[in-house]
Amino acid sequence: MRAAKCLAFISLTAIVLLTVGCEPECKDLRVQNNTQRKRISELESETQSTKLQMDQLQRQLTALKEREGIEGGALQEKVDALTKAIEDKQALIDAMQEQLLRGGAQLPVELSTMLKEFAASQPMVTFDENKGIVKFESDLLFDAGSDTVAASAVEAVQQLCNILASEQAKQFDIIIAGHTDDIPIGKPETRAKHPTNWHLSAHRAISVLNIMTKNGIAPERVSERGFGEYRPVSPNKPNKKGNQLNRRVEIYIVPKGM
Repeated sequence: MRAAKCLAFISLTAIVLLTVGCEPECKDLRVQNNTQRKRISELESETQSTKLQMDQLQRQLTALKEREGIEGGALQEKVDALTKAIEDKQALIDAMQEQLLRGGAQLPVELSTMLKEFAASQPMVTFDENKGIVKFESDLLFDAGSDTVAASAVEAVQQLCNILASEQAKQFDIIIAGHTDDIPIGKPETRAKHPTNWHLSAHRAISVLNIMTKNGIAPERVSERGFGEYRPVSPNKPNKKGNQLNRRVEIYIVPKGM
């Protein structure tokens, strides 16, 4: 009896220490993320300013060529330098936003194993254990131009909910990100509901979110984002012909409060 009481005391002490220990770590992570969001905002402002400078120089360069019939080498070098600066800033912004979505935390082994087994059993799903991303192919999840989850895919989302509602996953939040290719919304009846690919990607993410909240996932754990065509994982075909790989829904598993 005494040994049992001692063991219970040790266990309670360990839980308290883990809880207390998490507070400064979680606080530090939130501060770090807020700093990173502020830096992203600054970089986006710098990028916009650089684009304005480049546009102004480009107009000067075009006018010079038309008036003098010369190449304007110095101006062209400035335009090229500004173009490179924009590309570098955009790459940094994308990397920082990706890091914010990931949350920078490694998933527990038990949770990662369950997600790997789930992905292996589903032809429409892949799982990146390094980034904590479960990826659904939109072509199998939705009909073309629709934000209604296909009946054949609802069961897969429900199975994922069972994993994300488990004890191993409860300390994590969930971000659902919708993506499309660059094919414009064509049918008038589709445009009436989804005016742009941005709308379609966000509406699809919300549809997945709704299934999750109806299947055991607490609403305060879930958020959605729509990136439209602007985060391709593979080049789209020329002339707005799209690419199946870019039509996807990504589910990020991140530390609470991200």
